[in-house]
Amino acid sequence: MLEKADMSTKTSKETFQAEVAPLKEKLSALQHRVKDEKLPVLILFEGWGTAGKGSLLSDVILTLDPRNFKSKSTLAPTAEEKRKPFLWRHWNSLPERGIIGLYDKSWYPEAITDQVENGASKKATRQRFGAINTFERQLADDGTLIVKFFLHITQKEQKKRLDLLASKKSTAWRVNRNDYKRNKEYGKYYDAYEKMLQATDTLHAPWHVIAGKDRRTALAEVYTILVSSIEEALKKQTEKKTHPQAQPAPLSSGDFTLVQMPVLAEVHLADKTIGQEEYKRRLKKLKKRLKKLHNEIYLRKIPLVIGYEGWDAAGKGGNIRRLTSALDPRGYEVVPIASPTPPEKARQHLWRFWTHLPKDGHITIFDRTWYGRVMVERIEGFATEEEWRRAYQELNEFEADLRDWGAIVLKFWLHISNEEQLRRFEARQNTPEKQWKITEEDWRNREKWDAYEVAVNDMLRLTSTDFAPWTIIESEDKRYGRIKVLETVIEAIEQRL
Repeated sequence: MLEKADMSTKTSKETFQAEVAPLKEKLSALQHRVKDEKLPVLILFEGWGTAGKGSLLSDVILTLDPRNFKSKSTLAPTAEEKRKPFLWRHWNSLPERGIIGLYDKSWYPEAITDQVENGASKKATRQRFGAINTFERQLADDGTLIVKFFLHITQKEQKKRLDLLASKKSTAWRVNRNDYKRNKEYGKYYDAYEKMLQATDTLHAPWHVIAGKDRRTALAEVYTILVSSIEEALKKQTEKKTHPQAQPAPLSSGDFTLVQMPVLAEVHLADKTIGQEEYKRRLKKLKKRLKKLHNEIYLRKIPLVIGYEGWDAAGKGGNIRRLTSALDPRGYEVVPIASPTPPEKARQHLWRFWTHLPKDGHITIFDRTWYGRVMVERIEGFATEEEWRRAYQELNEFEADLRDWGAIVLKFWLHISNEEQLRRFEARQNTPEKQWKITEEDWRNREKWDAYEVAVNDMLRLTSTDFAPWTIIESEDKRYGRIKVLETVIEAIEQRL
């Protein structure tokens, strides 16, 4: 891809003004349509050092209203950021729909540095590029326009620019030994960039390689691509609203190995009980063991992500309390998930879960999870059919990213019968100090039990992967459910250790 960049083209000042001035006016007008129609737009400037990324980005910024964009200059990850999954900081940087995100370097330089300077294996590099492609595809499926520019110059041109910067007192600070070292190893970086471009040049996020030798030529090409890309994206968004997809896509788990799960109707609940004395004895023993294991995963920097789902009144809160009572408070967080807030609704649905992931060695427990998309959002119509149907694969991909990071991922479905739920609802309603636990929404959801059961069965069938399987917790007897969760958590940690 790099060899196709034409370095010989030069644009005169007169031609540049005649061609680019109208394009800037168009872009200035389009930014307001982007904001009004809440089109997500990400514009990435990547390329060689001294190729002119900052200069081009600055020119684009001056064309836009400051209220309509967010710019981000991505630096090497901090020590704290290195303790999170690779994509964590990039998910965090995503702007709301309608705000244009401008990146002076993005999620790509880290992959190149790891490959060329840190000796990352071919497998690790492929995995990194695969994660990036998944990330960008998920954003594109959500309607995001991703425009990626790679500014290309020759080794000779780069050396010339480095020397010029180094020769002036006002710019010498911008050049260091590493810049010259990379110039000497230009061939090595060239190969790495070429592989990166080929591996991540996709239909939903294609690369535009821009010859960076002549600034006016590069700017004219950038503005031409930006205007045409945004116009096309706005057109597609309008067409999608007026002509929604007639034939829904089939349910798919993606390319993952699944663990066979029973349907809820086949789960036996009646005989899953524990007596009070046995419960106390086993609880004490299990908590003591889990406390030691929590220290072990902290020392070995193994993250643990636990997700709780289940029927209303199935006992999630009490179960979580017994689990956390065995943990060091400094090493875990419980994240309660409610209806998404306006900032969360304004981004891809997984954004709010990425932002709550733990550091390595720490534990995050989600009280309700990312599976709301294929349950409550599906049943209540908060997500379109197209959105919730593609979500099964997206959820598996999210957990695969956690697995590749090194996390243990555990998912619990707390199961009770319809009759037991009614008994618990009535008990809450009739007990003054527990009435806060029951709402009109709980009763409304109960009326949709059958629809939720179908949705849960689909969820269990399509998202119980070999690396993040579901565990059904029989919770007619809350004591039994608490013990089973503790045993499952302990077993998973011991297997990893």
